Amino acid sequence: MSARFIAEVSSNHHRDLERCLAFIDTAAAIGCAAVKFQLFRVERLFAPEILARSAAHRARADWELPVAFLPALAERCRARRVEFACTPFDLEAVGQLADHVDFYKIASYELLWDALLLACAATGKPVVLSTGMATLDEVVRAVGVLRAGGCAQPTLLHCVSGYPTPADECNLAAIATLREACGCAVGWSDHSVDAAVIARAVLRWGAELVEFHLDLDGHGEEYAAGHCWLPAAIGAQIAELARGERADGDGRKEPVRCELADRNWRADPLDGLRPLRAIRADWQPQP
Repeated sequence: MSARFIAEVSSNHHRDLERCLAFIDTAAAIGCAAVKFQLFRVERLFAPEILARSAAHRARADWELPVAFLPALAERCRARRVEFACTPFDLEAVGQLADHVDFYKIASYELLWDALLLACAATGKPVVLSTGMATLDEVVRAVGVLRAGGCAQPTLLHCVSGYPTPADECNLAAIATLREACGCAVGWSDHSVDAAVIARAVLRWGAELVEFHLDLDGHGEEYAAGHCWLPAAIGAQIAELARGERADGDGRKEPVRCELADRNWRADPLDGLRPLRAIRADWQPQP
């Protein structure tokens, strides 16, 4: 398929290894190319002034992915033939992921943090960068940082960091803007949960990657916010795009198998009547 799909598990895993593995199995079954997790520690994600005042932010510690899960997740991804990706939210996490991930994903909220961009680039692994909330100048600068750090060909995801994102605010045309300005492969990070938006991103704007938030059963921590897909719905969307792609063909203009039998039934150039004169005398109706 021209667009590769990345299933974002985010914080829907309940810190349960078996549930994490089920996400990988499900993503592979519905046609995803990669599964992405997040590796953060709340005390390194938010400033202490925020944590001191906000119980809600402190409670996000319950969403942390255990580092001990990483080898098992990477192994299951290899077994299911999907790539394993993860978003590091601090510099230590970059190193913790290095032996396990196929690529790094940098979140929109960290786009301004040069040290993180450089640390990911320095690993030599591919880097995907989300661009929600950013201006074009900010994205161009971040791409420059990644390239200077050793990531010659980062992939960008146009993203709208609204959860969920209304269709009329998706601004999919920015995919082309980013591609032209940065010379990068560009995709779409979906928060719309709208099949028409994903189809438009791929078919009209050439999104090469599509990242989406996945939940298994509607019981994930983030599902109630309204930006997560369930497997049946996103699986149908991936299958529909793959089915449509099969219609592209090879571009040669010549009769295809299903129309060969009708070629002789075209109007004869001498009298304009069907079928061609060459088969009229011997033709018999089928019983």
